[in-house]
Parts: sequence; structure tokens; C-alpha cells
Amino acid sequence: MSERAPDIPNVSVARIFLAFLTIGATSLGGGVVGYLRSSLVGSLRWIDDETFVELLSICQSLPGLNASNMAILVGDRLRGGAGAAAALVGICLPGGLIMVAAAAAYGSAHKDFPLVNAVLHGVSAAAVGMVLYVTVELARKTITKPPDAFFAAATLAFVTLLHESVLLALFTVAPVAALWFRPRKEGR
Repeated sequence: MSERAPDIPNVSVARIFLAFLTIGATSLGGGVVGYLRSSLVGSLRWIDDETFVELLSICQSLPGLNASNMAILVGDRLRGGAGAAAALVGICLPGGLIMVAAAAAYGSAHKDFPLVNAVLHGVSAAAVGMVLYVTVELARKTITKPPDAFFAAATLAFVTLLHESVLLALFTVAPVAALWFRPRKEGR
């Protein structure tokens, strides 16, 4: 077995499972990315902000849910395939069980109980707030120069103004950004 890189913490598969089980059980909707960041970067310190942004970029350009993609990537980084499997099961198990129960309850109760609809609207607002928080935090740490802002704005415009898919926006803007940020020889 090869040695672990010094910046990767030695975490057990059980600890990975429990951490992602907790994240999966206590995060709400689209706000899970913010919760992932605060847990993985902040409290657990398993990855740093730069690594989180890199992994999030990969997650967003792949099919599937960002949270499950992030769990797989972080779990794999920490403990290989076993860590990836533990993280994926951990993050998906609570939501899967809750959704089965919620689907059964919603199917029979939402028309008769306006409070259920009010709760769903409140949860939606909380999720939007979490996504906004993560966006501001990541932008503050990654958009540090005018070219960064330009490429972020170009991608945003591509998706919001031109109504193109995120994947097409990435395939269009990323090569130009990669060319701009490529390593250059001194004096050029």
C-alpha cells in the first residue's frame, strides 16, 4: 500500500460514514453544498477551501447530485473506494428514508393540511439562503482578480441571459479561461 499524502488526514471508513450520515440527516435541500463546506472545510478540516472549490467544480460538471458526487470524491480522497462507498451511503441514507416517509405523508395529507404547504415554502426559502451563503463565501475566496470576475460573469451570463445549460457554459468558457490562466514563461 502506498503512503498517504501528508495533507490528507487519516480518517477511518466508519468516521467517514458517520460524518456523511450526519450531513445527510441534518442538511436541507439546495443548502447541502453550504453545509458540506462548513463541515468538510470548517469543523472536520478534511479538505481546504481550494480543494473544496476544485471538487465542487468537478461535481457540478458531472451528472448526478452535487452532494452525492462530493461525498464520493471526498470519501475516495480520504480512504479510496471504501471511503467513497461509505460517504455515498452515509449521505444518501437519511434523505432516502425521509423521502419515502415524506412521499407517503404528502400523498395523503398535503391537500388537507395547509400547514404542510407552509412548511415546504419555509424549507425552500432556507435552501435558497444556504445556496446564496455558499455562493458569497466561495466568490469571496476564489474571485480575487478581474479575470476571475470576468469568467464567472461570462458563465453566469451564458446560463441566465442566453438560457444555455451549465455544461455547455462550462465547455465554452473553461477553454478560454484555461488559456488565459495557463502558466507563462517569465518576461511574457
